[in-house]
Amino acid sequence: MKVRQAVIMVGGLGTRLRPLTENCPKPVLPVAGKPCIKYLIESMASAGAEDVILACGYRSEKMREALGDGRDLGIGLRYSYEDRPMGTGGALKLLEPELDKVFLASNGDVFTDIRISSLIGCHFSSGADVTVALTPVPNPWNFGVARQGEDGSILEFREGLSPDQVFSDLINAGLYVVDKKVMEMIPEGQQYDFSKELFPKIISSGGKLMGMRSEGMWMDVGRPGDYLRANLHAAGNVYDVPEGCRITGNFRMGEGSSVKSSIIDSSVLMENVSVTNSELKRAVVLGGSRISGARIENSIIGRGCTVCPGSVVTCSVLGDGETVEPGTVRNDGREV
Repeated sequence: MKVRQAVIMVGGLGTRLRPLTENCPKPVLPVAGKPCIKYLIESMASAGAEDVILACGYRSEKMREALGDGRDLGIGLRYSYEDRPMGTGGALKLLEPELDKVFLASNGDVFTDIRISSLIGCHFSSGADVTVALTPVPNPWNFGVARQGEDGSILEFREGLSPDQVFSDLINAGLYVVDKKVMEMIPEGQQYDFSKELFPKIISSGGKLMGMRSEGMWMDVGRPGDYLRANLHAAGNVYDVPEGCRITGNFRMGEGSSVKSSIIDSSVLMENVSVTNSELKRAVVLGGSRISGARIENSIIGRGCTVCPGSVVTCSVLGDGETVEPGTVRNDGREV
């Protein structure tokens, strides 16, 4: 069976990635040179989606600027705007009159190789109201946790658990196939969470919430550590080593960038970045930044930043245009 329509919920504020998201919405932050949400849209298009709607909120005008109308992907890409934050469920409720009988839905911060076509097949074969992609993680208390029955149906779903309350390692991966009839359970004009509030309601009302377990790659690029890992995953480890440099691990250097006399391990440089006499380890450096005589580790450097000689940046996320003065030691304690 084919599902031609998809809704991607991109109304979040991107608070976990601040200050990076103060000037750019999270879904269009670059992953190895292209907006991170584009990977998700491409996988939906490959599974048969033709009409993709972005349910927008924060800085939505920049979303349209970055993604356009979807013509380059061979799909129709359109935008839905909310006047005030409505939550993921509320955003879908606003679109109810336009929705197909069965449609795909996704959170905008999903970066995964989960096969959407398999999720669609699972939905139709099980006769579920909603089918949820599930993935095992080592720290499930940070996410929505699901308990499955023998047939794969979800018997219990809870969010906001403490580590001692966790009953499963399976979490909601943020990819869904949805029967439109469940929209009737979402109240009009209210802020409402699609998974946290709707899923328990489906279970308690006797509906069928199905889970498809996937062992594939999955990341939540709204978290700094996963945003960095997504970049490294997409970068790969095939590259030319600039003269006078030592490079190990996955690496990408964008157009117009240069690296001289530096040691780099597992890092991604976007466009027009300059790195000289420096050491980078697990770093993502966004466009137009300049790094000279510095050490950067487990950090994300925003657009147009300057990191001066003798400085050390670790476990930090720098916003656009920041300058790290000579000899500064910067450690924000971020989980990157």
